[in-house]
Amino acid sequence: LVADEGEMSLRHIARDIGEARASAVARELERAGWVKLSHRARSVLARAKRRKAVRLLPPEAHAEPGVARSLSETQRRIIETLIAAGGVLAFTDLLEMANVSAAPIQSLERKRVVEIFVRDVRRDPLAGAELPEMEEMQLTAAQAAALHEIEAPIQKGSYAAFLLHGVTGSGKTEIYIRAMSAALRCGRSAMMLVPEIALTPVFSRRLRAHFGDRVAIFHSSLTTGERFDEWSRLKRGEARVVIGTRSAVFAPVSRLGLVVIDEEHETSYRQQESPYYNGRDTAIVRALKESAVVVLGSATPSLESFHNARSGKYAYLQLPERIANRAMARAEIIDMREVFALQGKAQVFSDQLLTAIEETHARGEQSIILLNRRGYSSFVLCRSCGESIHCPNCDVTLTYHRSEMSIVCHYCNHRRSAPSQCPSCAGKFIYYVGEGTEQIEEILQKKFPQLRIARLDRDTTSRRKLFERAILDFSAGDLDMLVGTQMLAKGHDFPNVTLVGVVSVDAGLSMPDFRSAERTFQLITQVAGRAGRGELLGRVLIQTFHPNHYAIKHACAQDYAGFYAEEIRYRRSLSYPPFVALASLLIHGEDFTRAQATSAELKKALEEANTERACRILGPAPAPLARIKGEHRIQLLLKSRSRPQLRQTIDVAMAEAAARGLDLRSVNVEIDPINLM
Repeated sequence: LVADEGEMSLRHIARDIGEARASAVARELERAGWVKLSHRARSVLARAKRRKAVRLLPPEAHAEPGVARSLSETQRRIIETLIAAGGVLAFTDLLEMANVSAAPIQSLERKRVVEIFVRDVRRDPLAGAELPEMEEMQLTAAQAAALHEIEAPIQKGSYAAFLLHGVTGSGKTEIYIRAMSAALRCGRSAMMLVPEIALTPVFSRRLRAHFGDRVAIFHSSLTTGERFDEWSRLKRGEARVVIGTRSAVFAPVSRLGLVVIDEEHETSYRQQESPYYNGRDTAIVRALKESAVVVLGSATPSLESFHNARSGKYAYLQLPERIANRAMARAEIIDMREVFALQGKAQVFSDQLLTAIEETHARGEQSIILLNRRGYSSFVLCRSCGESIHCPNCDVTLTYHRSEMSIVCHYCNHRRSAPSQCPSCAGKFIYYVGEGTEQIEEILQKKFPQLRIARLDRDTTSRRKLFERAILDFSAGDLDMLVGTQMLAKGHDFPNVTLVGVVSVDAGLSMPDFRSAERTFQLITQVAGRAGRGELLGRVLIQTFHPNHYAIKHACAQDYAGFYAEEIRYRRSLSYPPFVALASLLIHGEDFTRAQATSAELKKALEEANTERACRILGPAPAPLARIKGEHRIQLLLKSRSRPQLRQTIDVAMAEAAARGLDLRSVNVEIDPINLM
């Protein structure tokens, strides 16, 4: 292919041999001397959108005195339409609104009654969106005290970092907005980061209602044209407030005065592919460099941030109660071991949860059902030979998606039709094991056919407008229940939701990652916080086979301090963050032997660079996910109580390895990794 074309993009090659293999094959060919890889900057994909428009000219500009008296009825209608629109209209809009052709408009231009010109047209992500009515809110004493602390350094124009620890429903967003107002009053700009695109519709509408067109939106689901226009508005200073996901941290905001990082604990702030960066940490550094104030908000702060607050690195602000004296939702643990013992078989839903759903909707209230696993079934098993169907590119089983009758890899997107017989033994006894959100939705729809149910997960919300529509419909009461993954747990405010059901969180606890308990605690606490945010008391039911696990017990009690006390003991005893700095070196490649050799050489270089023995080097060992997208993955971990020495050891080792001729393109270095899988 390349010989015929002379040169070819990797994307083009991937069409023929698959995305998973294209990069690996290209690197092998380069090592063999057959091809040369090079990077080329992509051309600009967007530019300003320009459209013809028409505007009225003053009488003194007319070609002849008294020309207005000689106008036809059609031309008078054109002028009346323009006057009603404020004097200016898009050319196509004028044609439609005045019900005319182009000829009479062009005739008016020759008479200098109107001018036809070209203007930039803004592609507004919120065009046509209904904005909420904002009411002046009386701050609680805790809110007022927190806001006072934040406003002081904003007015001084100095750097300060705050951890705003407020329970769900405590009014953190109101503090964010008032702090932004303070920054704008001081002639500064403000930035708000949210962890998921899913949260931008609600927050951006609320900010637009407060600050008007001074708000810009920035995230990857915008069209190329929308991103171009929002970036340009920020660059020109027309927008002074930006809201977006992690990439918005690089937005060209001038005179930055405030950075808000909502749900600061969320792992989605970390970019998981090159270039690696943590949006939260990058925002803190940017605030420091630009003498801005940074506010990290969460009901479940990361252990690192809470530790930083306790050690004095961040100022600690607490909102211990919900606004309007609303009670926290009442949470209960349902022991699924007992359910199994009573029923004699595995049950997806306990009788308690099903009864609660029925009672909730009989009262005209809404519910949220969480299962952090998409698809219909977790994997496909042959009952004849016991084999499960694995991805050919990754060391994971394929997930069954009934809606498209296919089995899919959630890592490389490999997919194939759901089998009617076992690919290993040709057996006919195919069994679908485990539950996903697709199956949960189906079960609930059969049990409660009268309910209007929507499913929200990555499969149903890949298109931005679909997700926004579902959220707006649920907020308006046009849906009775939302079923979905962790995206339901983040930041949404639905006053009529009084029941949250957690189908299972046990899989998260079993992940081979030192943060698994923390993430489980955060997920349960956050989704529980969606219940009872209005006038009515909320209820949370948590189904689990591990009812005595400290993460689940403390989440049920909404007891962050208790969880922190237990979890921090484990971290200290096992030397994990926040007590040490952690680094991951991931060696990947299609050739396992070559990856092994690279990892061995790299460890040798690390040991030689570790002259002061400041770092503990673990591995090399296969990563928990030992193969993804056709590449084997081998991991080295470094721990050190000194972050500078950790970085120095890695820098020296990488330089020495490169000097020895080691190909470092197959090595990914991550400082403070979020995911060790």
